[in-house]
Amino acid sequence: MPFRSPTARAVAALSLTQIIGWGATFWLPAVTGPAMAGDLGMPLPLVMAGPTVMLVVMAIASWPLSGLFERYGARPVMIVGSSLGAGGLLILGLAQGPALYLAAWAGIGLAGAGMLTTPAQIAVTEIAGDAARGALGVLVLAGGLTSTIVWPLSGVLQAQWGWRATTLAYGVLMLLVCVPLHATMLARRPGPRSGAAKTAAPASIDRGRFTLLALSFAANGFFTWGFALTIIILFEGAGLDHAEALTAASFIGIAQWAGRMVDVLGGRRWSGFALGLAAYALFPLSFVVLLLTRTFAGAMLFATLYGLASGITAVTRATLPLQLFPAGAYARASARLAVPLNLAYAAAPPVFAALMTRAGPQAALWLALAISLVAFGLFASLRRLHHRAAGGLAVPG
Repeated sequence: MPFRSPTARAVAALSLTQIIGWGATFWLPAVTGPAMAGDLGMPLPLVMAGPTVMLVVMAIASWPLSGLFERYGARPVMIVGSSLGAGGLLILGLAQGPALYLAAWAGIGLAGAGMLTTPAQIAVTEIAGDAARGALGVLVLAGGLTSTIVWPLSGVLQAQWGWRATTLAYGVLMLLVCVPLHATMLARRPGPRSGAAKTAAPASIDRGRFTLLALSFAANGFFTWGFALTIIILFEGAGLDHAEALTAASFIGIAQWAGRMVDVLGGRRWSGFALGLAAYALFPLSFVVLLLTRTFAGAMLFATLYGLASGITAVTRATLPLQLFPAGAYARASARLAVPLNLAYAAAPPVFAALMTRAGPQAALWLALAISLVAFGLFASLRRLHHRAAGGLAVPG
């Protein structure tokens, strides 16, 4: 993609706004949470419930927004979403207790449904056309840098200004950077459609394939996000000391980046199903490795397999709907897929944390293995169903 092309400019702009959007919202309490808890007089688990509220509201709002994406395109929705996000961060920075704190996160969740991940992917497909898969791969690749960039920045800002000023600064950044970029860099949808287009039925979404895709994505998202905040505890439960556990956990990010690169570099040679099936198979294999070994080498092997699988599936979630559903239905399908996915994301961390506390890390690992096998079975069934339908309709799959 030459940078002067509209697609390249849009992908660059969306990469920046996604890093700001996720870093200023969901990932913020990972740095500022303890300071928030002390200042607001709230227990830390309640503070950390804020991002869970955000994800639940995102899930609830995603389905109704699907029609707006299809009718008006991503640009106006993302402009409104990033404006609401700035307002939510303003309320969060001024909160004085639990009620306003959680209300702010609910507002941020509504904003996130209009500006984070799914809307950005829809915006890319609108402007990239036939080159959408490669452009989506680049967008997902850039998104993998969010915590690497934002966590150190948030730490510096909090040390200098405190958590409130840091939160307000991110709100200003969202207003002055994200809103203008969404307004100027995304595709402007055409005006009212012709009479023939208005009467044409919307592109259909095959219910069977959609259900299998949604269930496989949600199952996969449940254990990956369940380990997002507990992976160090899991390694320590496997016998590693804290330094070894931290090293192995940090390496997952490097492996995820490599996994995302696999699709960017090889996406033209391999189908989304081939890459996705390989990634889904790597997850249970990684859990078996960690169940069978308690060494640092075993943890690093787990981190490599698990990280590669996580990176590939992050791209698969963005690109596979392009292969499964008509181009005209991508926005609707993606917005609706966000419902079970965000609910799985929201439920996973507290479930895995509670299981580790009550039954130990090994129990959480066995649960992840079981769910990963279910996810693999669902994805394999989806692949068979799609290939059978594609063969009957002479559609490439």
